Amino acid sequence: MSHDPEVYAFLLRHLQSVQQNDIETYHATTSPDLTLYEWWVTPHRLDGLPFHDFMIAENKRRGTVFGAESQAVHSTASEQPKTRFDLANLHIQRYGETAIASYTLLTSTGTLQGVTVAAHNESRVMVKINGDWQVVHVHKSPAWQAPHVA
Repeated sequence: MSHDPEVYAFLLRHLQSVQQNDIETYHATTSPDLTLYEWWVTPHRLDGLPFHDFMIAENKRRGTVFGAESQAVHSTASEQPKTRFDLANLHIQRYGETAIASYTLLTSTGTLQGVTVAAHNESRVMVKINGDWQVVHVHKSPAWQAPHVA
């Protein structure tokens, strides 16, 4: 594992904001002109914050976590699911005020049936803007052998 401590701490803060549906921290750590590819949402690029703003707000309202919304995660009506994330094979490359983190994101979620683990590969590009790190681009891909043609 190779990582820059400053970038690593920022990356964890950013990812925790997504998992905890913390829109204020998400906005503080994400550039308004964000571009991203999320393979399970659409094969096209998504631009800006409104897509995730809606998703985070709805997940918070429903008591679910980002990345687990397609799973049956509620243990009981009054208990929120327990989740955690791990960054497998994390590698951080820093070039001055720009950094790239690549890893396999493992999201573990407690369900009525037991623990499930979802995995996908991610790259996040971060740039230091006015002294603060911001995520400017995210690219996600399946962590399984996807067919080249649908």
